[in-house]
Amino acid sequence: MNRPFIPFHRPSIGQEEIDEVIATLRSGWLTTGPRAERFENEFKKYVRSPYALAVNSGTAALHLALTALKIGPGDEVITSPLTFCATVNAILHVGAKPVLADIGEDGNIDPDIAASCITDRTRALVPVHLGGLACDMEALWLLARQSGLFVVEDAAHATGSHYKGVPIGAVCDGDRSDAVAYSFYATKNLTTGEGGMVTSHDASLADRMRISCLHGISKDAWNRYGEHGNWYYEVTDCGFKYNLSDIQAALGIHQLRKQEQLLETRSRYAGMYDEAFQDLDEVELPPRRSQTRHSWHLYALRLNLDKLIINRDQFILELRKHGIGASVHFIPLPFHPFFAGLQVATKMSCPRAFNLYPRLVSLPLYPAMTQDEVVRVVEAVREIVGAARRARSIYLACQVEASCDAPEQPNFSS
Repeated sequence: MNRPFIPFHRPSIGQEEIDEVIATLRSGWLTTGPRAERFENEFKKYVRSPYALAVNSGTAALHLALTALKIGPGDEVITSPLTFCATVNAILHVGAKPVLADIGEDGNIDPDIAASCITDRTRALVPVHLGGLACDMEALWLLARQSGLFVVEDAAHATGSHYKGVPIGAVCDGDRSDAVAYSFYATKNLTTGEGGMVTSHDASLADRMRISCLHGISKDAWNRYGEHGNWYYEVTDCGFKYNLSDIQAALGIHQLRKQEQLLETRSRYAGMYDEAFQDLDEVELPPRRSQTRHSWHLYALRLNLDKLIINRDQFILELRKHGIGASVHFIPLPFHPFFAGLQVATKMSCPRAFNLYPRLVSLPLYPAMTQDEVVRVVEAVREIVGAARRARSIYLACQVEASCDAPEQPNFSS
């Protein structure tokens, strides 16, 4: 009997979100308004930051932060090669040069390699918390202090992640980043469909980002009703159209209130995967780091290709034959034609990212899954690995048997 396909992701949208969206539609206030403000206030409490600005994407959050820090042409910004294109696009949008520092064993930017990339033009570090695993922020903050650099965290995957006991975005042992950018895209741990948030502990920086977020209109202009009435506004800078609507914020309010419950489910399912795969020599479990809380936005297995007879693409195809969706996070940026043309990095300069990429398979992991679906994924992975193990054993046996004419490409399906 055919079983339903398990997609790579399904959002966890409940009646609370639906009711809030309907109430928003009935309120007549559809764009940025009271619900966006409520969402900002609740989010900044959640991440323990004094300032939060709701925006229409995580990319907008990054771009606003870099713009408000006055990073521009002639400047260099160091980030990871193993990230979504939005990270580097935001750097390019301000006219700066992205510099890709290779990853460590955990898949996040290596602070020592980042240090070796610093020049007299370097202005900022943009660490990316890959999959929800926090970077080594202590080392990166120390590097930034020593070199006089800004730090803007790409926390697109890290809503709910903790570092050394505090949320990403909070002050940690006296250290903090200049800004932290979050994404609320449809697949993220907290979703508004499309959307994001940028937080800061710097009042002046927060003000500059808020003004730039909506066409460069001064926030004070809206409050001068006594002098001009409600028609008057002042444009004080060349800004953007990055504000989040109340319709989207209506989703975010209740997604945020459910985050701890949703994170518990993600962590439990990740634990089920860990337990099920820990005895397989053909795969490695996703890395963890002490003193962190992983938000488990992604569960990325690492295939030991030297012990398998199939590659990553075939592995994903076999998962699909079992009715399971999977993905890859991420294609290293220099593989993309546009970024390759910029010569921001090469295979020689980022060997770890290039070597890890062919091994990565992100399995379905989200609260809308059932435990039975998690078990189905486990069974499929173990069956695929088992079949590949048997096929590899036969192939190797044929190679050592002089009388056996081993095929150049063994039939995995047989």
